[in-house]
Amino acid sequence: MGSRARSGRGRRRLGLLVWTVYLGICGTYAGLSEYRMAGLTEVREAGVLRVLTRNSAHCFYYYRDEPMGLEYELAQALAAHLGVRLELGTAHRWEHMQAELLGGRADIVAAGLTATPERRARAAFCRPYLTVRQQLVVHRSRSPDLSAGDLAGRSVHVGRGTAYQETLERLRTEGIDVRVVLHDDLTAEDLIRQVAEGAVEITVADSTIARLNRRYYPEARIAGPLTGDLPVAWAVHPEATGLRREIDRFFARLKANGRFEEIYRRTYGTESYDYVDIRAFHRSLRSRLPLYQALIEEAAARHGFDWRLLAAQVYQESHFQPQARSLSGAVGLMQLLPRTARALGVQNPHDPAENIAAGVRHLSGLHARSRGATEQDRLFFALAAYNVGYGHVQDARHLARRRGLNPDRWSSVARTLPLLSRQRHYRRTIHGYCRGEEPVRYVEQILTYYDILKRREIRYRAAAPALS
Repeated sequence: MGSRARSGRGRRRLGLLVWTVYLGICGTYAGLSEYRMAGLTEVREAGVLRVLTRNSAHCFYYYRDEPMGLEYELAQALAAHLGVRLELGTAHRWEHMQAELLGGRADIVAAGLTATPERRARAAFCRPYLTVRQQLVVHRSRSPDLSAGDLAGRSVHVGRGTAYQETLERLRTEGIDVRVVLHDDLTAEDLIRQVAEGAVEITVADSTIARLNRRYYPEARIAGPLTGDLPVAWAVHPEATGLRREIDRFFARLKANGRFEEIYRRTYGTESYDYVDIRAFHRSLRSRLPLYQALIEEAAARHGFDWRLLAAQVYQESHFQPQARSLSGAVGLMQLLPRTARALGVQNPHDPAENIAAGVRHLSGLHARSRGATEQDRLFFALAAYNVGYGHVQDARHLARRRGLNPDRWSSVARTLPLLSRQRHYRRTIHGYCRGEEPVRYVEQILTYYDILKRREIRYRAAAPALS
């Protein structure tokens, strides 16, 4: 998130070694570890878990030199569970992942893979941790709905060696004359971007990937499912039965304690999507954000936040409109209430510099009060408190504790805040009734905008920065 959060993740990254398995043009393999049978005993004896994944926004990537992504976080959690160090490899295509796995140079392939019959014939897959559907993706100007039968005579662009290619070729054997255009060096995300730009008519992506990328490319639209539900799972060597069973137990525990949902939501957010709002946000990034970006960056640097997060909050509060005024009397870019503005010494709440500086100072104070949680959870608590008040957030944390949830996790508090609108819950709190759904939506919306801003500078890299 901000510099506060980066320091902890940076320390964890010191134990992360990243290698590249396949370099698209050269076709060379560069696994760093020696061969070993990829079983649970061998992993624990070596003290290293070698995981192969993809460089993508939903698997593994770097943002401001910090590793992120669903598969990275899950792999990191498994390594911690086993008490070993994570060694991460990247590859682009399944055939190269499979070769590394069967050749004993990787223990697990964790790359958002659908466990198709063709893949199961060569590798052992663990129990699914997600289900997805392959979705047809088109430009918003195209036909609103498509199905497999509508693809006859049309060109569909997908990556070579993907499950999407398998599905389309299966349709061809069933008599649907679809033209399959294969790409060696483009990911599903790349092809969605090309659809949004009008360079490609149709592509296919997993439902998770398609929904995520609507934020970044609002002109791309999901036109309909190409398949039913498909299992997404990690792959291991066929003889690694002990490792497979341990992974299954790991995921069962991760889902039971809510940690999986927490990690998943960090990558994909909520299922809600508002095309008009997202498109308006993209327009504001071009037309209005430049007017206030320097002020936001200055306030972020002073208080140790990522300026993109603050920009997302400013948009959520006022849509970058310095004269904005709410029904409750909040004014300016950061929507300061009169009492808060007076307490912060604000002379002119409509002045962008003064309003932003005071709003960020207020957020920083709320962050400092949210003790006992991780940096990320403290930030979420602070954002929720900015919206609904510190007292209500504390009431929700106390309610989480009474219900057997971890009060230091935002995922717990996001479940209990909405309960504060019900009498049987709020009558037992200090600060009473509040519309608890609002701060939850507030935080989720800010994180959606923040994700779009981060996307602008994500650099997919095959290797980690030099480690000191």
